[in-house]
Amino acid sequence: MNLNFNQNLAKNYQSPSQIIRVLSEDWVASQSYCPHCSTQPLTEYANNKPVADFYCSNCDEQYELKSKQRKLGNIINDGAYQTMIERINSENNPSFFFLTYSKELTVNNFLIIPKQFFTPNIIIQRKPLSATAKRAGWVGCNIDLRHVPESGKVFLVKDQQVIPRENVTQQFQKTLFLRGQSTASRGWTLDILQCIDRLDTTFSLNQVYAFKDELKLKYPDNNHIPDKIRQQLQVLRDKGIIEFLSRGHYRKLH
Repeated sequence: MNLNFNQNLAKNYQSPSQIIRVLSEDWVASQSYCPHCSTQPLTEYANNKPVADFYCSNCDEQYELKSKQRKLGNIINDGAYQTMIERINSENNPSFFFLTYSKELTVNNFLIIPKQFFTPNIIIQRKPLSATAKRAGWVGCNIDLRHVPESGKVFLVKDQQVIPRENVTQQFQKTLFLRGQSTASRGWTLDILQCIDRLDTTFSLNQVYAFKDELKLKYPDNNHIPDKIRQQLQVLRDKGIIEFLSRGHYRKLH
């Protein structure tokens, strides 16, 4: 995988944002592959398609690309809030590629967040544009990556190091079971995954119970938080995300 952008493509453009769009999309099209099934290359959609930028001709997985210079950060600017909410709630919502690059136009990080990790709570509504703005009243949004569990951040390139393709597809496929869950069940699984992210590799049931007050704030009508915690730990154990060690003790699997 060549981590350098093809800078020859920039000669026909003046706008910095347009140059980066062309260079980054060309890089993904020529260097990347489908994390779902490992097919290469990905196929570009026609320009201005509202749903996604790329798709896999083998498995039909769809991908949208977000690029920025230097660090990725936790907050990613996106487009219209309502459009984004409708997109992630639709049946054909895409997974998201996030690409960061250096001032020398070299890829620093390239990761995918599979679509099953996109829920409305990670989309933050921005304030409407002022009455004097060109698009007065328009409401944009941000993507808050702090609400995405670590298992939902699948790196193809990390700190300019290319991750082996088999590792990428294995991590991507490991959480596909979430797509078959209802919205409510998926929300609970993602919340417990985030709790586990804050614990050591080996942890106890009591340590997860320590998050019950935090979870109660999120689910005020649920009077059986410990039961839900145990249920979700069993789901994660059955799906190979964590391992049962002994009564009340678990270990994360990588």
